[in-house]
Amino acid sequence: MNTTTGAGGFSESIAGELPYLRRYARALTGSQETGDRYAAATLEAILQDRSIFSEELSPKTALFHAFHMIWSTAGAPTATSESESAGLEQKALDHMAGLTSNSREALLLNTIEGFTFAEVAQIMEIEEGEAENLVHIAISEMERSMTGKVMIIEDEAIIAMDIHSIVDEMGHTITGIARTRAAAVELGAKDRPDLILADIQLADNSSGIDAVNDLLQQFGDIPVIFITAFPERLLTGDRPEPAFLISKPYSEEQVRSAVSQAMFFASTETLVA
Repeated sequence: MNTTTGAGGFSESIAGELPYLRRYARALTGSQETGDRYAAATLEAILQDRSIFSEELSPKTALFHAFHMIWSTAGAPTATSESESAGLEQKALDHMAGLTSNSREALLLNTIEGFTFAEVAQIMEIEEGEAENLVHIAISEMERSMTGKVMIIEDEAIIAMDIHSIVDEMGHTITGIARTRAAAVELGAKDRPDLILADIQLADNSSGIDAVNDLLQQFGDIPVIFITAFPERLLTGDRPEPAFLISKPYSEEQVRSAVSQAMFFASTETLVA
């Protein structure tokens, strides 16, 4: 049960979980702008009616439950401008419409945000068995959606080979493993990837964020997943932020889920170091 009392404690309990709600909303919509709109709408709704923030749930579960009340009421988001990024977002949303209803939500909640099936059920107001079934459906549908070429930017050999094994087993082709920013740029020039998986801190103290920016400047929109022990460097609230961010230590399910969804959306936003 949520034992938070007082306005200060209540605000602190939400503030601590907000970066993860924003991460979830971005991954769910495929857009930082749209995801942030839904997160902001959730906070506004809670401020107007505290009853939607259930004290019977943990703060994080209660916050995500309130988000889903807004999400389910508003329906599927739509792109709101004529910009190129809005066009990419609309393509992603059109693609998402072909999936089994509620399956991506359940998958993201379970594999990326770490909620148990019981907690997913509470958030989505469904039965626990249905939550588990939706996760399995989403994994199956998204892995069938698309395969492609994947670049790995990671300086730790054991981690790089583990990621390589997971992605290879999913049916994707690995273009190579880069341990530095310069090596990543060189590898990309040889074989343009369809997806990039990148650490932030690399072998020569260069930045994985800089490496990704170099590649995006060269190739344009490529989906990116950051797998890092320093997620706080990217969950800052500054624009733009990555839609897909996995914290180390990671699980195989997290990697498989993020790769499937990033390839599914097949778009990203350039990061600013």
